[in-house]
Amino acid sequence: MKPRIGPDSVVRADIRALSAYHVQDAAGLVKLDAMENPYSLPEWLCADIGRAVQRAPLNRYPDPDAPALKARLRRVMGIPEELGLLLGNGSDEIISMVVNAVSAPGAAVLAPTPSFVMYSMSAIIAKARWVGVPIEPDFSLSADKMLAAMREHRPAAIFISYPNNPTGNLFDEKTLETIIQEAPGLVVIDEAYQPFAGRTFMTRLQDFANLLVMRTLSKLGLAGLRLGYAVARPEWIGELDKVRGPYNVGVLTQVVADKVLEHPEVLDAQAAAIRAERERLYTELSAMKGVQVFPSAANFLLLRVPDAQKMFEGLKKRGVLVKSLHGATRLLDQCLRITIGTPEENRLLMRAFGEALQEL
Repeated sequence: MKPRIGPDSVVRADIRALSAYHVQDAAGLVKLDAMENPYSLPEWLCADIGRAVQRAPLNRYPDPDAPALKARLRRVMGIPEELGLLLGNGSDEIISMVVNAVSAPGAAVLAPTPSFVMYSMSAIIAKARWVGVPIEPDFSLSADKMLAAMREHRPAAIFISYPNNPTGNLFDEKTLETIIQEAPGLVVIDEAYQPFAGRTFMTRLQDFANLLVMRTLSKLGLAGLRLGYAVARPEWIGELDKVRGPYNVGVLTQVVADKVLEHPEVLDAQAAAIRAERERLYTELSAMKGVQVFPSAANFLLLRVPDAQKMFEGLKKRGVLVKSLHGATRLLDQCLRITIGTPEENRLLMRAFGEALQEL
C-alpha cells in the first residue's frame, strides 16, 4: 500500500513551526481587541454605497490598476502625482509584496521588536533572514542598536511601525531619519495608525530615495474592505507591482472605498472622536491603583496591570474582549492592549475594568 502523504512530508519545517494568525471569537462581546474603528457609516452614506454597488460590474474582473480609486486616494491623502502608488489587499499584502521582491538568497528583513507580527511572518514565509531589534524599556528606538544591526545584517528591507503596534508610541523622528539615511535597502514606514497620530513621513518621500510609506483604510473605519496602499518613488513601485497578484483589489472594494472617500469629513470626524475618547480613557485608567497606562498616538492603549491573564478573563466574563500581550515578550509582561471604542463601549469597559481589578 502506498504510504499516506501528509503535510509533514511536503510542508517546510519552518512553516509547520509557525502559528496561524489568531483572531479571537468576539461573539456577544464588546469588541476592543483588534484596533478597529467602532463607528458605523451614516445611513445616507450607506444608501449611496448601496446604489453604487448595484451598478458594480460583478461579472467582470476588476481593473487591476484601479485608476479611479487611485486618483481619489491621491486627492484625499495628498499624494503627489510624481510618486508611485500601489494598492494591496490590506497592508498585509503589501508587506508580503515588499518581502517577496527583496528576498534574494541570504537577504535579511529587519524591524524593531515588539511590533506587527506580519513583518516576521512574511519574512519567514519568503525564506528571508528575520532580524528583530529590541526596543528600549521605555519603548524608544535606539539608533545605535539599529545601526549596529544594519551593519551586521545588511537588511534588504526594514519595517518600522509609526506609531508602533503594540506600544502605541511614535519613535523619534531624528532617529528614523538616521536609519533611513544609513539603510542599505528599502525602509518601510508603516503608518497604519496615522489618522490618530497627526505625524507622517509622507511629506518626506522626496527627501529619501529608499523610503516607502505604507497605510491602510482599516483603522479609518473600512477594515472589512481590506485596502492598503503604498507610496514611494516610481522605480520602487514599478518593481513591487511585478509581485502583485492579478486583480488583487476586488470590484466591491474599489467601488465602496471610492464612494466613502468622496466624504473624507465623515472619517475625519470619527477619528477625532476616537482621539478624544483615547485621552479620556487614558486619564481615567491612569487614576486606578496598580494600573500603568502608556501614552499612545494610536487608536488603542497599552497598559500594565497586576495580573494580565486574570484581568483579561475578568473583562471577558463581564462581556468585554481585549488583547492580552502577556508572554509575548518580557517587555510586555502583564500588559493588555485595549482598542478605543464608542463612548458607550468605553463606559462598559470602565465598569468591567473596575470590577475585575477589585478581584485581583
